[in-house]
Amino acid sequence: MNKANYTRRGLLKTIGISAASVTLSGCAGATEGEVKDNKQPVSVGGVRKTDVLVCGGGPAGVAAAIMAARQGAKTLLIERYGRLGGMAVQARVGPMMGNVASPFVDEVLKRLGGRKVNHERLDIEYAAMVKEAGANLLLHAWAADVFMDGRCVSSVWLLTKQGMIAVEAGVTIDATGDGDMAWKAGAAFEQGRAGDGLMQPMTIMFGVAGVDESVAMLCDSEEQARGTKVPEGTWEEVVTRGQASGELAPSIGVIRTYAADRKGKRVINATQVNNVDGTKADDLTFAELEGRKQAYQVLAFLQKHAPGYENAYISDMPAIVGVRETRRVLGLEYLTQEDLVNGRRWPDAVVRSAKFSIDIHNPAGSGQAAGKAKTFQGASIKVKPYDIPYGCLVPREVDGLLLAGRCISGSHEAHASYRVQCIAMAIGAAAGAGAAIAAQKGIQPRQVKAADVQKALGIGS
Repeated sequence: MNKANYTRRGLLKTIGISAASVTLSGCAGATEGEVKDNKQPVSVGGVRKTDVLVCGGGPAGVAAAIMAARQGAKTLLIERYGRLGGMAVQARVGPMMGNVASPFVDEVLKRLGGRKVNHERLDIEYAAMVKEAGANLLLHAWAADVFMDGRCVSSVWLLTKQGMIAVEAGVTIDATGDGDMAWKAGAAFEQGRAGDGLMQPMTIMFGVAGVDESVAMLCDSEEQARGTKVPEGTWEEVVTRGQASGELAPSIGVIRTYAADRKGKRVINATQVNNVDGTKADDLTFAELEGRKQAYQVLAFLQKHAPGYENAYISDMPAIVGVRETRRVLGLEYLTQEDLVNGRRWPDAVVRSAKFSIDIHNPAGSGQAAGKAKTFQGASIKVKPYDIPYGCLVPREVDGLLLAGRCISGSHEAHASYRVQCIAMAIGAAAGAGAAIAAQKGIQPRQVKAADVQKALGIGS
């Protein structure tokens, strides 16, 4: 069906009249006489209405829902899995990285007890904050498609166990991470780096227990690996030798070990699946299996070469593979590497003083994509505190839609900085404020004044 023909009237007609006439046919394996009547109605869960619909329950989506509801907008947050938290919960990603001047992010981190993620409780804390703000929540609801009224997103189909539910919204926020709603609405986007289109690799992050805290190392980056000494040399040298010998996969050149929320545990960030696309089911399937296979390879390497890890075992395996990069939707503004390196300030900023290195896990090898000339595994690119303008959240051609999280408008390099959880959360809060203002005033998100969003966020002009 052509999305350009999706209208509110057509939507109501589809679910109210023609749904009962849709039939299922061609059942494989059926023999004559087994099925007397193969005409079955498609189950439809009806139509719901809200001011703001937030698609995606990661840190950006949670922040958007809370902020929109706090501004008085009727808000619905939908999440395709059974838990909120996004990559932190589903893919065990932690700690919560990135700095930003945001009262909202400060509030959340204080509520959570800091940046060390308790993967088992995070979703409950997020859900409590969403409910306290007055937003509605629907889990196990996959945003399957959008309905367009001209160039404007007017409604979204949700795929649920009870059938398809249609949600009419004044403004929809795409917090899917992959820009799914924007893509379905026909918004222009970029994907991958310039030249070859490769995206950052996917990773299975996992937890290990049985670690001897008295001697076990902590190593959170390529830079730290160069200065961390173990009996066989620097940690970078040891891992690079393991990569060359075949003990580790060719794509694994760094094994990062982060502190966990409990003693005797570490969060491991090491597996790396290159040349995959997180918008393709076949690639996701391959990455899930390959990443888990690599996890046990990494565990064996730690047990053999890292003091304090001799008795370590995998205690936490994620539900899904971690995806760093997919679509970047083109907006009214566009962030570049130069903006970040120079610490660019914007008068219409809705995220202030964001800071995280340009962390590009090498799409065509191991380690970092930059800095290879001086080290084995490269180094990230340093940035100065930078702003994110409201225009990066507004798709160029599509109305009724705002972007939140890592799918906002920016280059491959800029994305490598703002994709982390705390910055994504600040972006989500801005999207929620902007959506509430637009819905309540009956205007399009592109017509919202950045100064009004700044006021709602408490960040000043």
